[in-house]
Amino acid sequence: MDQPAFPPRRLAFATLVLAIAALLLWLAWRVMAPGGWTTWEALAFLCLAGTAPWTALCAANALTGFAIRLGAGDPAAAVLPALRQAPPGPPRLSTAIAVCVRNEDMAAVLPPLGRLLDGLAAAGAAERFTLWILSDTRHPALALAEERAVQAFRSGRPDAARIRYRRRAENTGFKAGNVMDFLDHHAAGHDLMLCLDADSEMSAGAVLRLVACMEADPRIAVVQQLIVGRPATAAFPRLFQFGMRAGMRSWATGQAWWQGPEGPYWGHNAILRIAPFRAHCRLEALPDGRPILSHDQVEAVRLHAAGWGVWCLPEEEGSLEGNPPALPEFMARDLRWAAGNMQYWHLLRLPGQTPMGRWQLAQAILLFLGAPLWVGVLVFSALNAATGGAAETPRGALLALMLATWAALHAPKLLGYAEVLLRRRLAARYGGRAAFLRGALAEIGFTTLLDPVSVLNKAMFLLALPFGQRRAGWAPQNRADRGVSWADAARLLWPHTLFGALVFGLLLATAPMAALWALPWAGGLLAAIPFCVATASPRLSAALRARGIAATPEELAGRG
Repeated sequence: MDQPAFPPRRLAFATLVLAIAALLLWLAWRVMAPGGWTTWEALAFLCLAGTAPWTALCAANALTGFAIRLGAGDPAAAVLPALRQAPPGPPRLSTAIAVCVRNEDMAAVLPPLGRLLDGLAAAGAAERFTLWILSDTRHPALALAEERAVQAFRSGRPDAARIRYRRRAENTGFKAGNVMDFLDHHAAGHDLMLCLDADSEMSAGAVLRLVACMEADPRIAVVQQLIVGRPATAAFPRLFQFGMRAGMRSWATGQAWWQGPEGPYWGHNAILRIAPFRAHCRLEALPDGRPILSHDQVEAVRLHAAGWGVWCLPEEEGSLEGNPPALPEFMARDLRWAAGNMQYWHLLRLPGQTPMGRWQLAQAILLFLGAPLWVGVLVFSALNAATGGAAETPRGALLALMLATWAALHAPKLLGYAEVLLRRRLAARYGGRAAFLRGALAEIGFTTLLDPVSVLNKAMFLLALPFGQRRAGWAPQNRADRGVSWADAARLLWPHTLFGALVFGLLLATAPMAALWALPWAGGLLAAIPFCVATASPRLSAALRARGIAATPEELAGRG
């Protein structure tokens, strides 16, 4: 399965990662070594060294992806050969469109599915697709309303016979169990499954492109499409997803270049081949009896080990999802993902995995493991300054370290912004370069305040996890826009505000100049409560929409 091109690519990529990490650590050494090492400096350096792999990975993926996106005529085909080999004409394989729901507002779930079915019909491909609503809703009244909504959706549609509803009485295994139950008992006659979440939306063109990739290469088990945010009315998701989609383009293109057929699976907006998935992705419980929560990447690793390809299609066109409507929901989602990814510690040493499969699990752990290390950098640096240890710190080297670290961490997004600004046609989809730049600057300010809150929140969760803070499973998600009251924001974010006040207050009292250097981090924590309220505010949200700030191509197309 591992094509000859990939070992040299991976060696080259690893060299780039090591070079970036070495540069960051050299800058840190230049900052901390003058005047001798204090205990606090040594601890801060160790924490910074622990974050270096993820920071360097961000920059290396972004640089690689940016070069491909600017240099290749078709960047997606450059990293996914099946795109070039896709057969012409309508699809031959039969595809089940599987939508997993649990306690969802069906008035929001069903219309995008109707648009997808209509698009497939217009393309002359409707007969090759069947829509399945796979429910894990347990409350009888909610389940009855859900079933009636599906019946009303089917009525009058010419494809009603290909719209089906199945509900499990017990949600064993959560979403992974829901999918496997469908594959075991209801997927007969289907070759492929398009996996969608309740907030997913895909165009017919995007779905047909995925099917064509599967038909082009029978050794592909999964093709994972990029996913961008649906047009958002609230300020928080609007700003968050504006930066996320810019970053994902360069990140995913670079990652696909060196990972190739051993890529990621994110659990939705992806197409999978039913036979290998059913054969290799049946997940057992963890050694302590708990179910695997974050199942998708484990499923990808199992397919890698069995010799099947898992590819990423680094294109965003026609593949959307909803994002959390406000900071509280965003933080809750982060902790659900953290709980799932930290389970991968139990899986790293299991036999029968490829080296790339183990790396995929390790990378998922690193995504969250850096949070307590970044908090350690702040705390130990503050204690060093407060005790006089920073007196001989060279200010120029410190500024260089801070800027280099910030640029490396945000390189995917920054280079994604650069790609749009360099390509006039791409910028035109955002309303032009000036409009896009306004959105980018607003998002950078937003992220500057969000990052400290998010990092501290994950750090507190991970530090409590070994002492019994666990999650039993996935809770239903709030997908609706809403404001956040000052009282609710204070109840949620008082620990973050207090922590920021303690760090900033210590520095003001003992090393006022160091307090200025800490302001980008501690300032975000001090502003956590008003930030939460403001980014959920209907007034701010309306102002952003009215001015077109951080508008996406889909939003602008809808206005037209």
